[in-house]
Order: sequence, then structure tokens, then C-alpha cells
Amino acid sequence: MATTMAKAALFLTDGFEETEAIATTDILRRGEVDVTTVSLTGREMVNGKHGIQVRADALFEKARDEAFDMLVIPGGTLDYTEHEGLLDLVKRYDREKKHVAAICAAPAVFGKAGILNGKKAVCYPGMESYLTGAVIGEGIVETDGNVTTSKGPATTVFFALRLVEILRGKDIAQNVGDKFLVPLISGGDILLV
Repeated sequence: MATTMAKAALFLTDGFEETEAIATTDILRRGEVDVTTVSLTGREMVNGKHGIQVRADALFEKARDEAFDMLVIPGGTLDYTEHEGLLDLVKRYDREKKHVAAICAAPAVFGKAGILNGKKAVCYPGMESYLTGAVIGEGIVETDGNVTTSKGPATTVFFALRLVEILRGKDIAQNVGDKFLVPLISGGDILLV
């Protein structure tokens, strides 16, 4: 676990779930994680599922070779599973035992990349068939080894706090959670703070 500024890449494609992308970026930055939002579309401006446009910090072609401590994929669309460069990057990070995280529909990327075999994972309810090889978890956020997954928009804050905990430690995650007025999750249980 890093105790200095950690770096994360958060990927955006047209149809991304705004709550998951923006709130996760916000919470990670509050936890002093250097987040780079990365467009998979070839354009800086990316269109969210509900009409919110976001300007990405970088295009995939420029960011793919940067050294990140974690890859983060918000949900909203299965289009993420069609980006071969993203799939290759996820496979490489998994081989190197680096952290990867996805929420809502996005854990389907991990299923397609073949990195979930025997690992506990969750996704948006009804999409479990995309989690090829996974053991379906029961928590709203599941971390198994280097892979973290979460269920959907309402679980975003807990997902993002788990990512802060992984990258920056429990104390920093607790501090961010306290200021956000939400409990932390540990081992799938909600801890009231």
C-alpha cells in the first residue's frame, strides 16, 4: 500500500455513469490520490449517460503507458468491453498484480478480460452473467486480491472509499469518510462512524 501520492486512471467512454465517474474521482482526490480521467473515445469531451459532458484529462493513446497504481472503470455502458486497448491494459495490470476496480456494468470488462476466475466480484444486479469465472459476492463492494468491484450508483461512495483505503490506507479513508458523513465498509460490512 502506498503512503505517498498514489496515481489512478479513471476511464471514460460515451454513456458512462456520471455519478460513478465524478463522485469516485472527487473522493479519490479528497484522499490525495492523483486521478487522471482518460477518454477512450479519441476526444477530450466525453458524453455521460444522462447528458453531462466531461472533459477528460488525457486521451487513452497518451495515458496507456503511464505508470498508475490503479485502473478504475465506472459503469453505465457495456461499451467499455469493446475497447481492446483497455482490455489489454486490464490484463497487464492483473498479471502484474496491480489494482483494478470497476463498478456497475464495468466489471464485465474484467469478465471479458478473463481475470475473475475464482475471484469474488459483484456488478449491477442482473448482469452477473458477464462476470465470467467469478464467484458472485454478496457485499455492495467486494475486494478479492487486486480486484475491487461494486454494484452501482448508490454504492459509489463506499466503492470510492474502499479505493482510497487500498491506495492510501484506512486512516485516510476514514478521514475522508468522516468528512463526507458516510460510514466505511470493511469486508463487505458497513461500519458506522
